[in-house]
Amino acid sequence: MIKKLFLTMCLTAFMAWAQDDEDDEGFISAPDAAEVAAPGDDDEWASAPSGGSTATMDDGSGETEDFSEGGLTSAQRQERIDRKKFEEEMRLDEYANSERRRDWLRNRLMLQVGMGSRYSFMGESGMGMSFGIGAEYIFPEFLIPVHFGVYGSFGFLPKGDDSDVEEYSLEGGSGYKVGLNMYLFPKNPLHLGLSFSYGTVYFDHDIEPTANVRPLIAVNGYQVDILISYLTNEWYYLQFSVGMYYAPILAKTGAENPSFRERKNSDTDLEVQYVSRVVNPDGMSKQGIVFGIAVGYALPELFPDDTEKRRREREKARARSGAAGR
Repeated sequence: MIKKLFLTMCLTAFMAWAQDDEDDEGFISAPDAAEVAAPGDDDEWASAPSGGSTATMDDGSGETEDFSEGGLTSAQRQERIDRKKFEEEMRLDEYANSERRRDWLRNRLMLQVGMGSRYSFMGESGMGMSFGIGAEYIFPEFLIPVHFGVYGSFGFLPKGDDSDVEEYSLEGGSGYKVGLNMYLFPKNPLHLGLSFSYGTVYFDHDIEPTANVRPLIAVNGYQVDILISYLTNEWYYLQFSVGMYYAPILAKTGAENPSFRERKNSDTDLEVQYVSRVVNPDGMSKQGIVFGIAVGYALPELFPDDTEKRRREREKARARSGAAGR
């Protein structure tokens, strides 16, 4: 029992001596140590003022480097600023692209080249067609989720040879068309549309030649087309159209119909007959099915989106900085 008591007292005394030894080492916290300067120490370190102010250090070459609160040099700080600016611009560009993807049609001006009924007329049972150019502008949505566009085209029908009589040729000509278009599905690259137009809609050639040339007979009228267009933020544009024309003048009778000519009876001058001037004995059809195709350039330079505007501003800023550097 005495031995156990003696061992317990010795162990207690040893633990007390160890605790006093640790306290005597005198540990100093980092902020306090920074305020203590050892005598005769040439460096004389002092604690940095609170608030994250910068300090300078001379590297022996006469130049000093600035350190921020994160220990960064001025070049590193500028690099960080430039990187943040670049990331912000990329984020804004992506946002602008997402806006454009939500509506591929708004504010689009297109120059088009095509053939068929929209550039600008067809005829002779739908087999002959003109080649032409056109322009179209699509407005932003207004009140309803439909884009409206206005367009106009001018086309040429080339002169050709008569397939039935070799010594005859077919007269060429020109026509025009103006119209209003409606487009659906702005979020999809393929847009379904409807077009209403007026202009040269149909042509044929007189069966009787003049100086071995069969004259062109072209009429104006109205036309309705169903459009299937491909248009995104890129420059290219593609469109197919199929529709029906109606020429009111071909519904008239007698001399008012340009596809008939007057023929008098040789026995009496009082009887007047009208015969067809074209191959079809019933004259030109007042209505019929027509179609066309077009390709185009969407001219993004004239109506740039936010991404394009910021790109131009960056180019101007680089040009100004380059000029200032010189």
